[in-house]
Amino acid sequence: MSTGRMLLTLYCLLMTCKGFTADAGAYLGDLSWPEAEARIQQSPIVVIPFAAGAKEHGAHLPMNADQVVMEYLVDQAVAAADVIIAPPILHGWFPAFRGFSGTEVKEPAVFGEYIFQVALSLAQQGANRIVFLNTGISNATGLPIAIVAREIRVQTGVPTLVISWNDLETAEVETFTEQREGGHGDEIETSINLYLQPDKVNMALAVRDYGDRPEKDYPGYEPGLFARNPSDPRYSESGIYGDATLATREKGERALAIMTAEWLRALDGFGAVPTERND
Repeated sequence: MSTGRMLLTLYCLLMTCKGFTADAGAYLGDLSWPEAEARIQQSPIVVIPFAAGAKEHGAHLPMNADQVVMEYLVDQAVAAADVIIAPPILHGWFPAFRGFSGTEVKEPAVFGEYIFQVALSLAQQGANRIVFLNTGISNATGLPIAIVAREIRVQTGVPTLVISWNDLETAEVETFTEQREGGHGDEIETSINLYLQPDKVNMALAVRDYGDRPEKDYPGYEPGLFARNPSDPRYSESGIYGDATLATREKGERALAIMTAEWLRALDGFGAVPTERND
């Protein structure tokens, strides 16, 4: 058994000892409406999963790379925790990748309002706590989702939590990462896809691309961009950032086990947060 798989197995055993059961969770769509009415109000957490159903990840990866990670994480949650998984949101706001062909909700306000209305309906139906799973990063798609989470908390009193990809990657991932730096379609993301859907990964097209990124030695949030215009300082021919050629299935299994353990730990901790409804 690999180190990553052992870590996940031990964590799931711990969750079982604390009261979680192998069939505790449920997908909202699998329930009848009377079952859904009861479960939404009884379960500690309702999860709203968000992932790009189609977003560029370089020429070597399919555009569903974020979606398959989201699906894996929610499967693990259903198997380990008393959660309700709402139908996923697969269209999102991805301005950094707008120059590449794919699927995007171009207006951030439309994307935010869509997520807000989904969350509001679940809150009004009795959700005790709402978790937004974002397999994008916190300072990109996580920005409008975080605004929604705050508004839901204030307007309804329902506790909310936003979990983004970068919340789940711990320092342990860096111990087996070989690339100099990365962040998109890179060594780790490619490795995860080699583990989850190897038939859709074309390593013959994998490249190393660190772009032309000068070192930032000043404060402030500076939005990134994968530009298609060659005259733009952030021009990217490949659409990735990192070294995808270093990816292996084994690294993907280890990284995903670490992310899953963090994901389940977040659900466990948030499930104990006190609730107070504004009726």
